[in-house]
Amino acid sequence: MATHPFVAMHNIEKSFNGVPVLKKVTLEVEQGEIHALLGENGAGKSTLMNILGGVHQPDNGQIFVKGEKISMANPHVSQAQGISFIHQELNMVGDLKVYENMFLGSEIRNKIGFLNVEEMCRQTREILAELGVYINPKEYVRNLATSYKQLIEISKALLHKSQLIIMDEPTTSLAEHEVNRLFELMRNLKKSGVSIIYISHKLKEIQEVCDRYTVLRDGQLVKTDVMENENLEVITKLMVGKAISQERYVHEHSFGDMALEVEGLTSTGLFKDINFTVQKGQIVGFTGLAGDGRTELFESLFGYRKKYAGTVKVKGQAVKINHPRKALQAGLGYVPKDRKENAIIKDLSVIHNMSLSSMGNFERLGFIQDKKEQQKFNAYKKLLNIKVHNPRITIDKLSGGNQQKVIIAKWLEAETDILIFDNPTQGIDVGAKQEIYQQIIALAKLGKAIIILSSEAPEVMRICHNIHVMYHGEITAHFTGDEASEEEIMHYATGAKREGEKIG
Repeated sequence: MATHPFVAMHNIEKSFNGVPVLKKVTLEVEQGEIHALLGENGAGKSTLMNILGGVHQPDNGQIFVKGEKISMANPHVSQAQGISFIHQELNMVGDLKVYENMFLGSEIRNKIGFLNVEEMCRQTREILAELGVYINPKEYVRNLATSYKQLIEISKALLHKSQLIIMDEPTTSLAEHEVNRLFELMRNLKKSGVSIIYISHKLKEIQEVCDRYTVLRDGQLVKTDVMENENLEVITKLMVGKAISQERYVHEHSFGDMALEVEGLTSTGLFKDINFTVQKGQIVGFTGLAGDGRTELFESLFGYRKKYAGTVKVKGQAVKINHPRKALQAGLGYVPKDRKENAIIKDLSVIHNMSLSSMGNFERLGFIQDKKEQQKFNAYKKLLNIKVHNPRITIDKLSGGNQQKVIIAKWLEAETDILIFDNPTQGIDVGAKQEIYQQIIALAKLGKAIIILSSEAPEVMRICHNIHVMYHGEITAHFTGDEASEEEIMHYATGAKREGEKIG
């Protein structure tokens, strides 16, 4: 190890509008170390990293890089010190090409001052190949899947020879093989002396790849220690201030009338011969590995995708849903996995994101009745425990968990009876997860039919009455939540079904 840590942040304090967010926080990251920064949403992780990245200035405290005191006056100073920040909310420009995003602000020019496009494309292909990504550097970013955008952000940090890379939830949109490739790359970077600050709510990943960890809670340092052989339950308790139960939240009981029936649903190349039912008050889970077809299946059911065959019945009546508007009319609500791109309008207020799908409920003579809208929001705020002081602020100011609750409120206000949640706790801390689970269960008790899509087998095992496992667009197994195990689910999710085995 070097004599000095690569980065040392000592007694950092920061307040916003008189509210303390960081209280004398100290963080040290050694050269060639992968250091986990842990805590619930609102613990102060992002603020601390934004100070290191030059986005915010600390009220008090000092920052040292290789033993030298540095004033991170702006992001350019931070970048000049070899620090790159890969944000959870990706900073890609959709209307630019891949290579243009990679070299934005640091373009390569030839001897006479023109852009050297071919050299930028060559370097882009080379650096992406290190992550096992092979895409056309001249492809527009808007046409790429979120997982590719995530990998481009990581590649951009590598391209600029960063000495410390801050990764905020880097695996959120990645498939398992992409996660493994990323971890392999991180270990190679560590060997070459690059430091990494790794922010994630996926504690098993943290345990697998990180050397040390620091836990923040309510803006204060709780503990820094080595990761080796650390108990994840202990870390969870440090993060939330209490132990988190791992027991199942739901058990078998009688349900209401049939809410949704799907028979023989097929879309060429996406999913095949899908059959399932959901009753009122029932929570049904769909799980598998990335690329299993579950998202495409339910995007089709909600009218995002139109080319499919089969029968869909809502409350016993056959329906043809070829547009989200028709899905809403049929009583379906959809909470997509990518909140930023598909669920919220970040420049709209919290309250308007809630009322967006049901403006008619608040309209009179062409005007929105603000008082009625406010009263309804207050009711959902209490029901769902939405933590926001002023619902007129833009929704991007809220934590991921609270954004998710606003989306749920939107569909409740639209009077939907069938709610589809695609990765409902993606990017949400362990404490907020429990709240989301409890809200989903409470909705089921109100008679809502709930569908959960999740890549996390423990999640569906804890909150679903029934579980369907998918592989390559087909349902390969059914379980009740009580009988399912992670091993059995993985067996069917990987296509390892033994010859002669039957579904069910």
